[in-house]
Amino acid sequence: MPLSEHEQRMLEQIESALYAEDPKFASNVKRRRLGKTNGRRRLQAVAVFVLGLVLLIGGLIVDVHIGGFPIISLVGFLVMFGAGLLALWGGGSAERAAAKGGAASGGKAPRAAGPKRKFTERMEERFNRRFEQE
Repeated sequence: MPLSEHEQRMLEQIESALYAEDPKFASNVKRRRLGKTNGRRRLQAVAVFVLGLVLLIGGLIVDVHIGGFPIISLVGFLVMFGAGLLALWGGGSAERAAAKGGAASGGKAPRAAGPKRKFTERMEERFNRRFEQE
């Protein structure tokens, strides 16, 4: 369901306030959204998915059962599931290392707690004011 104009404006105001208050956090969140994968990662995910599909169908054709269950088909399904996760989450080890390095800086965590609380209080006040006006 699409957002109304009022909701869209509120969302844009919250987003701009987030960028103004903590640009490092905002860029980190924007970078880590689902679905943001590069072309190479998508191609790898498609190739792994096709391999899983071949295992799934091949397991039914070969008819290898362990405990009455087609184990090759199960492995194929798990490979396909992994390919889906790879396509969604993507992100290479360099991106993860950069994210960990940014979060692991020891002196910045106490400073970030104060402004976040202030930011949330301001957002809460704005939210309450808007509903009192309507």
